Amino acid sequence: MKIDGPFYAQLNNAASEARRLADIGFDGIYTLEGSSDPFLPLVLASEHAPELDIATAIAVAFPRNPSHIAYQAWDLQTYSKGKFSLGVGSQIKPYIEKRFGLAFDPPAARMREYILAVKAFFACWQHGAALNFEGDYYRHTLMTPMFNPGPNPYGIPPIMLGAFGPKMTEVAGEVADGFIVHPFNTRPFLRELALPAVTRGLEKSARARSDFCLQVNAIVITGSSDEEYHAAEASVKGLLGFYGSTPAYRPAMDAVGLGHLQPTLNALSKQGKWEELADYINDDFLDAFTTRGRPADIAGLLKTKYAGLADRLAIYSPYAASDDMWRAIVADLHT
Repeated sequence: MKIDGPFYAQLNNAASEARRLADIGFDGIYTLEGSSDPFLPLVLASEHAPELDIATAIAVAFPRNPSHIAYQAWDLQTYSKGKFSLGVGSQIKPYIEKRFGLAFDPPAARMREYILAVKAFFACWQHGAALNFEGDYYRHTLMTPMFNPGPNPYGIPPIMLGAFGPKMTEVAGEVADGFIVHPFNTRPFLRELALPAVTRGLEKSARARSDFCLQVNAIVITGSSDEEYHAAEASVKGLLGFYGSTPAYRPAMDAVGLGHLQPTLNALSKQGKWEELADYINDDFLDAFTTRGRPADIAGLLKTKYAGLADRLAIYSPYAASDDMWRAIVADLHT
């Protein structure tokens, strides 16, 4: 199983961060779409750490036309010599409508068509198929030689879909090459809700589970000292409070009997009381949504928690910690 590390870099430090993560021993890195572009830093990462797989996990799809994201993916696949994976997601309705000013509904049907549209560009460029995609939300029917980059010597980049709800997760199984499991996950949620939805999608496309990649994002809390551990825990509590305030993410909380907290967290977020969210994240919440413990125990805990579930494991650790600590954890995960 390959292990990916979070690539929080921006353009000014992307080269050094990529080299650092490669030296730690990660097999790949992934960018998150937050306060900066998720694509541009991967160019520098590929240049300075060419051994790493690179991925967006995720880039928000709907604000980008399928043609734009297809060209970006094609370029990164070429530049990285076949190491790029295009991870896309819908994000949630308020951000699409209020931040990007675009239509959101119906998200699952729109995303299904979006991925098929991107694949239509790939088929046109790689195999010479006519570009003739006409759907309810996207229409692409013209590709002249001037705008055709031609076959990619490293093949078509895989498309991974980050999803949460059952309909979107089923879309991942039907039309994507893999499913990116949101960091806000629990084992009961994965086994009882997410994986059955993936299976339904795979059945629609007549594909086997072996044809599909399941990438699990795992929130880890650890530290080389008590001080480092408590700082990591405080950071993650804030993150979990933020995730828990989102109504769309309640099913993961319901799966472990914590759904009753969601309305309270949501109300606090609407009042702008972001710093109070962490107060509601207790030990039961942490045990359900994270893997936590001493550095020497983390690899074993992750292997036990995600055995039989993950084809690829992405570590999510939004706090500072020593490279030596992560180097040992990643080495243990590879054994």
